[in-house]
Amino acid sequence: MTSGYWEFRSKGGTFRIVPLNGRFHFFFEEEDFGSYHSAVAALHLLGGYSHYPSARGLPFEVPEWTFVRVG
Repeated sequence: MTSGYWEFRSKGGTFRIVPLNGRFHFFFEEEDFGSYHSAVAALHLLGGYSHYPSARGLPFEVPEWTFVRVG
């Protein structure tokens, strides 16, 4: 299995969905907004933060994010 994370760069900063210890963490820059059972569940968090200027225009589908391979 390829290791890595999903990333979306906006004008306001970088968002990431990072698999850690069997969960998926949603990050904006270096701030961790929580642990979720799937990458899709992590993206659902965006609905609650869409009023933040940095979150405007973010795609809500995982395939629209860039997968960054690590290692």
